[in-house]
Amino acid sequence: MFFLSLLYLLLILFVLIIAMSVFFRLTPEGRMISKIPADRGTPIFHNTFDIVLNPEQLFIYLRKLYRKFNGIYAMRGFGYRNVNIFDPKDVEKILSVTRYNDKRLPYGFLSPWLGTGLLLSNGEKWHERRKMLTPAFHFKILKKFFMIINEQTEELVKAIQEEVQKEKTPVMPLVAKSTLRVICETSMGTSMQEDIQLVTNKYFNAIHKLGKCLIYRISRIWIYDEPIFKLTKCYRIQKAALTDLHKFTKQIIRERRKFRKENKITAFDDDDDVYGKKSRMAMLDLLLDQETVGNIDEEGIREEVDTFMFEGHDTTATALCFMIMRIANEPVVQNLIYEEVQRVIGGTQQSLTMEQLGDMKYLECCIKESLRLYPSVPYIARVIHENIELSGYTIPKSTEVNIHIFDIHRREDIYPEPEKFIPERFSPENTVKRNPYTYIPFSAGPRNCIGQKFAMLELKSVMAGIIRRFKIEPVTRPEEIKFVVDLVLRSANPIYVRFVERKKCLDA
Repeated sequence: MFFLSLLYLLLILFVLIIAMSVFFRLTPEGRMISKIPADRGTPIFHNTFDIVLNPEQLFIYLRKLYRKFNGIYAMRGFGYRNVNIFDPKDVEKILSVTRYNDKRLPYGFLSPWLGTGLLLSNGEKWHERRKMLTPAFHFKILKKFFMIINEQTEELVKAIQEEVQKEKTPVMPLVAKSTLRVICETSMGTSMQEDIQLVTNKYFNAIHKLGKCLIYRISRIWIYDEPIFKLTKCYRIQKAALTDLHKFTKQIIRERRKFRKENKITAFDDDDDVYGKKSRMAMLDLLLDQETVGNIDEEGIREEVDTFMFEGHDTTATALCFMIMRIANEPVVQNLIYEEVQRVIGGTQQSLTMEQLGDMKYLECCIKESLRLYPSVPYIARVIHENIELSGYTIPKSTEVNIHIFDIHRREDIYPEPEKFIPERFSPENTVKRNPYTYIPFSAGPRNCIGQKFAMLELKSVMAGIIRRFKIEPVTRPEEIKFVVDLVLRSANPIYVRFVERKKCLDA
């Protein structure tokens, strides 16, 4: 009897799917979507099962679709639809104006973790949060934070020193711990005490588990709805991961509250003695100040701390990991960076200054070229609430528009020989010729990355600090990397390099 009932249920569901498919094709939106190039998929279900792939296969499949359709293509199934774009002119239409700011899928799947913080919020809430948090990334604040970045660069160099005798070193664990400490000690104002360090490994593991759950869900349209998703094993894994993630961030908030109380830091106290060496005007301080006047509540603070803990360390760690690997494989480029560092610092062993980093123009070009090839966030999306024309097609309202940064950065008509590492692409005379939306590692427009100057400062400091002391030799080759779809750009396998102390290089 049970199986008979289940059979009837499946039959009814199948009929409903057919009816929905036929009905949608008859609507104006359906007629618009049907004109856009697309993989045919399967009858009725369209592209629903085309994307039921593991993360590595899914990454390859998406690159295949880009090569097949070049400028634009559509995907749909089970009542969901998206349009994928690669033309910088189309990207500019979407990202340059606030009316296309809103996010929906797949960002909503992250809301149990990040709530509706700056990354996920829309409309007035996004505008208010952006306005509230912008002062935390002012140039004067970055100057105060630079001391911490230097300190953590030195700690990273000490950790690398212990690796010089080894034939190969996995890069990501080294840099991830460093970038996590930086974001904790700057934006969060916490000293990363021993009790916090004990849970960092849990934090890293939880992020990776959550990323896998997200991609599993994205590639299976039938579990998009929350009640159905809650019946899956993936939901239970996600729930356990969220416990570890929230435990970590709540502990950071508790530690900062305790510090403020013990040091009698009051709301909006901007005295240099207070926001100096001890607290350095942490972003978390700003949020806690705003809480006292009712502009944000405890849950709001938690969601912003979760957002910036993730975005502030994982994306930077990813960028460093790929750049270290690539520079190891580019000996001529690496030597030019080393020569520039030596020319700027004059052989001193003292910590670098912001002014010295500003003079390292070639290093900056190398960072930009690395972010072109390996954008930490390879894909972003927006939902449109009105019809818009892209690449000559009318895209109906309520469609998800996917912007594939990874593919835009590798367009041969924009970047000749796109797989080659050519830092000179970002010299002033070359960048002025290009549409600014051809290069968007930090997104662009009103919703661009609020922390991009902070990230560039950290990337420059770390790369200069490493290269002035070590020669980086290749182990993992660029052509060996197998990318996977995840929260950020990741490799399916660990990335390795070999570190050799500069003094030993000279003695040889």
